[in-house]
Amino acid sequence: MLAVIKTGGKQYKVEEGSIVDVELLDAEDGAKYTFKDVLLVSADGSVKVGTPNVAGATVEAEVIGGTRGDKVLVFKRKPRKDYRKRIGHRQSYTRVKITKIIG
Repeated sequence: MLAVIKTGGKQYKVEEGSIVDVELLDAEDGAKYTFKDVLLVSADGSVKVGTPNVAGATVEAEVIGGTRGDKVLVFKRKPRKDYRKRIGHRQSYTRVKITKIIG
């Protein structure tokens, strides 16, 4: 069974048992989390596509923990003005394990 979910402004293709890093969620480690924005469900050769969401479809997941992405460096400079600025950013993610796809 396969599904496409939307969370944090991004879309993820998930299967049962897969581990996915999604945008930071407000959930504790080990807690159950339900994704309600399911855009597509595919099972046994049949495909349901939502407009925009599939009615009655949900994806249940278990929160494994948090992680952080790679550091992204932003460097700004202006020629002949002696202006230099270096900024770093690391995005926080929540790691979830997909347990059940209903739909």
